[in-house]
Amino acid sequence: MVNQQFDGRAWINGERVDARDRATFDCISPVDGRLLTTVARCQQADVDAAVAAARAAFEDRRWSGMAPAARKRVLIKFADQLLVHADELALMETLDMGKPIRYARAVDVNSAANCIRWYGEAVDKIYDEIAPTASTALALITREPMGVIGVIVPWNYPMIMAAWKIAPALAAGNSVVLKPSEKSPLTALRLAELALEAGLPPGVLNVVPGYGVEAGSPLALHMDVDCIAFTGSTRVGKQIHVMAGQSNLKRAWTELGGKSPNIVFADCPDLDKAVEAAVGSIFFNQGESCNAPSRLYVEAGIQDRFLEKALALAPRYAPANPLDSATVMGAIVDRTQMDTVLRYVDTGKAEGASLLYGGEQALTQTGGFYVQPTIFAGVTSGMAIAREEIFGPVLSVLSFTDAADVVRQANQSVYGLQAAVWTRDINKAHGVARALRAGTVHVNQYDEDDITVPFGGYKQSGVGRDKSLHAFDKYTETKTTWIRIDSPV
Repeated sequence: MVNQQFDGRAWINGERVDARDRATFDCISPVDGRLLTTVARCQQADVDAAVAAARAAFEDRRWSGMAPAARKRVLIKFADQLLVHADELALMETLDMGKPIRYARAVDVNSAANCIRWYGEAVDKIYDEIAPTASTALALITREPMGVIGVIVPWNYPMIMAAWKIAPALAAGNSVVLKPSEKSPLTALRLAELALEAGLPPGVLNVVPGYGVEAGSPLALHMDVDCIAFTGSTRVGKQIHVMAGQSNLKRAWTELGGKSPNIVFADCPDLDKAVEAAVGSIFFNQGESCNAPSRLYVEAGIQDRFLEKALALAPRYAPANPLDSATVMGAIVDRTQMDTVLRYVDTGKAEGASLLYGGEQALTQTGGFYVQPTIFAGVTSGMAIAREEIFGPVLSVLSFTDAADVVRQANQSVYGLQAAVWTRDINKAHGVARALRAGTVHVNQYDEDDITVPFGGYKQSGVGRDKSLHAFDKYTETKTTWIRIDSPV
């Protein structure tokens, strides 16, 4: 274990503070089960203090009143600070939630910094509108910041998910209260410090670590929070919408679960590439991704050949020490999540699926939480491993016979986050992509990405979109100012 000291105190009004009642919880590393630090266990009083600080910052316009170009300069410097401290942040992310440090450094830090920089660059390039009214009126359509934004983010991509929410919210001129997951709170607290160093005024970004029912619920229910943005499970997302309605009818934006179908037709243009994408995408980040392609549909005529290739690749993803730069699959975030994944493996076997690879806990001698890459074949749509989000390195392989058959199977899910289609037939690619009920459909690749495109889902995968200019719609109000003109001419 790297000898590193971490500050787990909350961040309110530009200062590190203990919880009001000085309560804490343990931050345990999934790498080897050791205690990293104790973290402030924020509750109602702490959320109240953070919201009050955010409201005061918004009302006195220390941030919202800045010219967009001035906010841009601060956000760009904030992004630069992430890169200056990239090694520190990557180590923190790996120790806190178990992902391989090679990806924490190359993906998570860089993606978070790029997101913050992009929204900083964008904010002074968005123009308001004038409506095409009659000459007797001038109708101005302007965007205004909402006020205080509550943000609740999950444990699987702590920095990236925080950046996706706070970057557009801050760029638009809002103040933010961020509640990170209790399973991975450390980088969120450090980001707030780096934002202050970059010039973000005190009170504009506050961080309240704690448990969902003790800190998240008070934030979602708070009468002085204007908007709540959440990424996490569909079960909790539904509760967020209820709490928004029970309180002040605040705007509620939720990016939720997924059970993404990855469809490989027999005329796939590059079978090796399709296999590498299918295996690599489900085992990336230990399968702890809402958009992981956990339902793999392979046309019956090529399924045996596909599975042979997939099984040959699986050993590459054997879990190993996340601090080793060669490791490609690390630790599950905690024992609870590891046990959940292993229960799904047992369920899959009990339901009659064929376990072709993995399915066991690994590296038990480390004290950490590791699961082997796991592949099931003979899966049918009614099985739990084909319907429910496992959030672990478990791939379910299903068979299909034609396009209509696979679209029907794919769309049976309550989720609709992402999907993929592999075919050399452009008509089939367009037709199937159009028929799939998903927020993003990849064609002949999986999970290629850019900050310029929106991210979000259909059905119970959530409401609203992260990323792209569309994210500004979530954190701004649209105002019409109607001016009567009595022309003297």
